[in-house]
Amino acid sequence: MIKGNMKYPEFFDTIQPIVLQDELAGFLGSTEKGIIEMGYLDVVKMAGHSCGVVAGAYLMAQKALAALYGTELPRRGHIKVELRREPETDNAGVTGSVLANITGAAFGQLGFSGLQGGRFGRRNLLFFGVDMDADVRFTRLDSGKSVKVNYRPGKVVVPRNILMSAIGPEATEESKATFPQRWQAMVKTILEHADEVIEIIE
Repeated sequence: MIKGNMKYPEFFDTIQPIVLQDELAGFLGSTEKGIIEMGYLDVVKMAGHSCGVVAGAYLMAQKALAALYGTELPRRGHIKVELRREPETDNAGVTGSVLANITGAAFGQLGFSGLQGGRFGRRNLLFFGVDMDADVRFTRLDSGKSVKVNYRPGKVVVPRNILMSAIGPEATEESKATFPQRWQAMVKTILEHADEVIEIIE
């Protein structure tokens, strides 16, 4: 697929987008009624690449928000996100960045401070190193309802084998040349098997 000067795999556009309602976006006139549609391509642009970690974070957000809100639109900026791992462990920092981009939850003081009385504030909604029995927990600030999520890509793919075929000692010129296409085929497999790689615990 080509968008402007950017060419990317066509399957990016086949992934169901995440639609949210962001009161700050509506207040500032960024989008009508604050409706924001976040597609897989959007998080790829934010992360700068498409991989199993980025795909997993997208799917975790998609599945968790559906479980939390049902037929309601998720309220961006009103969701706390907690990760079991520290940022430097297993690329949890990348996962956190993607989840922050989707939910509006900011780590520490990095987010918007809010207007008078903290209205629309986004700070201190993203946490790492939380002691829990799941990869990520999402919590609605309005109701306190939470869901926990686990991501297990190993059920459908083996990313390391594909990666080593490009950078390992047995990599060939052919395996290096075909690596980008095979890597994205792996990502596509993950995204197409969301129900197998994502576990929701309510």
